[in-house]
Amino acid sequence: MRIKENLYNQRIVSIDALRGITIFIMIFVNELASIKNVPQWMRHMPADADAMTFVDVVFPAFLFIVGMSIPFAFNARLIKGDSAKTIWTHTLKRALALIIIGVFMVNAEYGYDASKMIIAPAFWGLLAYSMPIPIWNKYSKNFPVWLKYTLQYGGMLVLTTLYFLYIQDTGERGMTPKWWGILGLIGWAYLFTVVYYWLVSGRLWAMIVFLFFCVAANSINLIESSPVNQSSWFSFIAGHLTHASLVTAGVIISLLFFDQKIQSKINWPVIGFAALFFVVGYLLRPYYGISKIKGTPSWTMFSATICTLLFYFLFWLIEVKKQTKWSEFFMPAAANPLLIYILPGVIYYFNLAFHIQIIPEYFREGVPGIIWSLLFSTIMLFVMKICNKYKIQLHL
Repeated sequence: MRIKENLYNQRIVSIDALRGITIFIMIFVNELASIKNVPQWMRHMPADADAMTFVDVVFPAFLFIVGMSIPFAFNARLIKGDSAKTIWTHTLKRALALIIIGVFMVNAEYGYDASKMIIAPAFWGLLAYSMPIPIWNKYSKNFPVWLKYTLQYGGMLVLTTLYFLYIQDTGERGMTPKWWGILGLIGWAYLFTVVYYWLVSGRLWAMIVFLFFCVAANSINLIESSPVNQSSWFSFIAGHLTHASLVTAGVIISLLFFDQKIQSKINWPVIGFAALFFVVGYLLRPYYGISKIKGTPSWTMFSATICTLLFYFLFWLIEVKKQTKWSEFFMPAAANPLLIYILPGVIYYFNLAFHIQIIPEYFREGVPGIIWSLLFSTIMLFVMKICNKYKIQLHL
């Protein structure tokens, strides 16, 4: 794979801003999920609703941002002089880490027999959420090497032990991927996309072809009588290509924005693809409906449309108009996305394990609950600012 000479080689603040905003909203809606009497437009739509809310766009936005970052990540490593082996080792480790963390998170939620487990499920969940921090923390250069390896390998040992301590509700020992969890789905989508991206050397036309292939595979997989649906292996691949389509859409938009010799005032190709995403979603809607739960192609394409337009606006505001001051509020999350995703789970299981109630029941319902969720998201941003200051940053 060759270095992309035309790819913009500076930090793109608008991508960081989109990442930070997405994570802030993600923390908000995750906390809001436990609040009673909240309007439906502030929750995920039911599987058969043929509709979507802003909540249903949060996960796609994260996938989209992952895709936007791929060309820069590969180019930076090539410029650095990393070998293909080094790049692939890093890529596979990152995907595997996301999948592992995702599976542990899912098993912490449900599927266990508490009466047969040696360790209480709340403590099990607390350790499962906590251990990725010492394992994947980005330690500073002056951090004692012996302590670094003790924390990393100690964390791995704890996760391995947790696997064997887990007793399923069927009576079997060990975990199963009931589903892969949000992080696991991101890991699989990232893996499928980067493998293809490398094979085609990041060519724009080839990524466009892959996008249509992903949408087609997703569509066929949702037909119960289709050959793909009848094969568990092909259905597994097609299912992850659903989310890979959003990662690929992010790659395409990133290349259209930043892998160009000349930057025009109006990026018509990007506007054209936003329209194309919408048209594809509109045409497929009568056959599959809009559903995040089912992962329909209309949901992915409408989400890609929204993400593209939102990023275009942020690009215009930040890169063109140089209005960056406001975005500093979201940057702590953008700089440490994995930790801010994990930390609320650590807090939740810590409170559950030690029977601590942070807020009164009054703030678990209706408008007070919505206000609390916003406040909690804001607090998490300030916590990330402190973590970043003291070099507590997860890096896969």
